[in-house]
Order: sequence, then C-alpha cells, then structure tokens
Amino acid sequence: MDIEIQNFIKIWLTATASLIFCHQLAARIPGGAVRLLSLLPIFYLFTTLPLRLSSFHLGAPTAFYLVWLGNFKLLLFAFNQGPLSPNPPLSLLHFLSVALLPIKTKQAPSPNSSSRAIPFLVKCSLLTVIVNLYKYREFMHAYLILALYCCHVYLGVELVLAITAMPVRAVLGLELEPQFNEPYLTTSLQDFWGRRWNLVVTRILRPTVYHPVRRISTRVLGIRWAPAPAILVTFLVSGLMHEIIYYYLTRERPTWEVTWFFVLHGLLVVVEIGLKKALTGCVRLHSAVSGPLTVAIVAVTGGLLFFPQVTRNQLDVKAINEYSILVGFINDILRIRKPSI
Repeated sequence: MDIEIQNFIKIWLTATASLIFCHQLAARIPGGAVRLLSLLPIFYLFTTLPLRLSSFHLGAPTAFYLVWLGNFKLLLFAFNQGPLSPNPPLSLLHFLSVALLPIKTKQAPSPNSSSRAIPFLVKCSLLTVIVNLYKYREFMHAYLILALYCCHVYLGVELVLAITAMPVRAVLGLELEPQFNEPYLTTSLQDFWGRRWNLVVTRILRPTVYHPVRRISTRVLGIRWAPAPAILVTFLVSGLMHEIIYYYLTRERPTWEVTWFFVLHGLLVVVEIGLKKALTGCVRLHSAVSGPLTVAIVAVTGGLLFFPQVTRNQLDVKAINEYSILVGFINDILRIRKPSI
C-alpha cells in the first residue's frame, strides 16, 4: 500500500507539472493545430499515468479525472474553448484546479435545490451502512444486492466528487456548479442523464461531442433530425470512455457490455424525446409514476449490462475489501490507547 500511495503522489505531481507547462507555455501558442501538437505529450502522460495504480479507490478517480476529464478539457483548450480558456485567463492555481479536478465555476445562479434533497452527512452514513451490509451478502437475494450496488455507485461517485471539490471551494473561495442533482428525483431518462446524473460528465460531453455532432447533423439532416445522432454519438462516447476506465481497473479485454448499456440509453432518450414531441398537448405520466419507472429502467438495464463486468472481474469484492482496509487504517490513527496503570 505504501508503494501505491507513493505512485499516486508521483502521478499527481507529474500531472500538475504538465499543466503548469500548459498554463505558462502552451497557452501562448495560438489556438488550433499547433497548440494541439504541443499538447500531445500531455495527452500521452494523462493516458498512461493511471496504469501505475492498481487499487480501486485511488485508480478509479485518477483515471476518471486525467484520462477522461483532463484529456477532454485539454482538447477544448487546444482550440481556445472550454473551462480552461475563459477571458480573462485563469490564474495558475485556478487553472490547475479546473484542469485536474471535476469542478466547474458557477457562471449564474442555479435553481434552488429541492427540499427533498438528502443532506451530505446522511449520504455518508447511508454509504457506510451499505458497505457494512455487504458482510451478509451470502444471505441476500440477488435483486437486493443489485439495489445495494446501484445505491453504492450513486453515493460513492457523488461523495468522491464532492469531497474532491471541497479544498478548491475552501482555498479559492469559488462558487462551484453542483456535480449531481439528486438523480433519485428524476422524472424521465432525458432528465436523469441530462440534468441530474454526474453533471461533470454531461458538461464535458456537450462541448466536445454533442455540439460538434449536432452542428454537422444540422447541415446534413436539418434542424428537426439533428439532435438524434448527436445524442447517440454522445452516449456512444460515454460508453467507450467507461470501457476505458474499466480497463484501468481490471486490465482485462473489454466485453463491450458497458458500451451497449449507454448505447441503449441513448436510443431510449431519442425515443423518449420523439414521443414527447409527438404527444405534445396530451396528458403525460405524473412524476410519481415516471420517476420510479425511470429509476427502475436504469437499475434493470444496469443489472443486465453495467454491473456484469464489475462482478465478473470481482471489482466489487476489491472495492469492499479496500473499504475495510481504509476503516482499519483510520481506526489505527484515531485509536485512543488506555493509559497504563
């Protein structure tokens, strides 16, 4: 574990040094092909650095932040777009924070959060309860385990992203965009994927994939049909990036189930949008019905296509074991020894 932590520190120091080059030197190169060429070594580093990690809880966020978010942000930066290319330019510390971490500075007041939102500390407690329940997995029904895995993924990802953003908010005093928007309150698949689930990914996929594909589709198919291929390609790219993250965690050849999960949901979102347009003015399902139905669709398709790669490669067992190690490590640090008499 000591070697793993050392590698983790080296990786992030290397990534930080690379981004200092981007801020101090690459930013002086005119945006376009030349700047993109100057960034190729950084793309290579960001893609290969996470291969030096083997643990789930250090490897997964590192691969997500560098390989996916970091590379996509730098791709936009190469062409003077995205969060790294505002006017006026970002300070070095602000640039590093935005490039390395899953954050976005709030540009406008966001709508008030729902009164039904679960408080942060309650979510932490729920995740702790779920992890402890895994001790009794052998006595649980498969559907109950699937429900726990779905809750675990949601709570785990949201809490990791939120904890990552805390130092930036504290040090820089920035007002940040929310990273999740209570996905359990969703009313449709379009609402779930576009406005509630992992908004960090949504915000980076829109300028890098959705908008360019939609512009091309508009010229070829016209305004009416342009959104459909843009949605499908966006979900396809998301699926492929998830496959890449899985590879960093398992080092096994992809089976493409995760990609098919996202392609399927891309198709479902396209169909849902088409039905909404066709049924304009008609009575729609109440949110009390459409919400649970949406969550059920995500959970069932996730059980069929998203989680098999997790269980087949025993990533779930690996993650649970690491939780136990972490709890033991914290207990060792915080243990209060009784004074000897």
